[in-house]
Amino acid sequence: MIRFTRTLAAAAAAALLSTACVNVTVHSGQGHMSAMQGKHAGNEAEIAALFDRWNASLATGNPDNVVANYATDAILLPTVSNKVRHNPAEIRDYFVHFLEKKPKGKIVERNIRFPAPNVAIDSGLYVFDTTGGQVPARYTFVYRKVGGTWLIAEHHSSAMPEKPGAKAH
Repeated sequence: MIRFTRTLAAAAAAALLSTACVNVTVHSGQGHMSAMQGKHAGNEAEIAALFDRWNASLATGNPDNVVANYATDAILLPTVSNKVRHNPAEIRDYFVHFLEKKPKGKIVERNIRFPAPNVAIDSGLYVFDTTGGQVPARYTFVYRKVGGTWLIAEHHSSAMPEKPGAKAH
């Protein structure tokens, strides 16, 4: 009975959060943006700028500058590694090696949501220009405001599963 009650409470909380979300979709290059109005509307530019901050830290070539964007309890599921990164030292280790490729990211499609106060999700598609060529990938950044600063709490990035030009399913 306790398990059922917990499951029911979790489902109710998830439903409540999903109805409180504000969705913003930006298709880069098409100049298209749509937003559902809500108490978080107007913050999408602030959240979009967080990717620019992160991308600029990549350009420094310094992994410590990149790690500074992440909360101390952040999780990174990186693009070009099979290892989940659970703490700042592991996240730094990933970026030491990734920065050797001199990555520069560009958003292709962006979707911003605000599921709760001080929480924002930016997910979509991006492409990295690297010394090894272009790497198109899917991404999700979950941001949490900590002491007045937005930090990455969760970052998932994965290479696109289909070859460029292949028919999407």
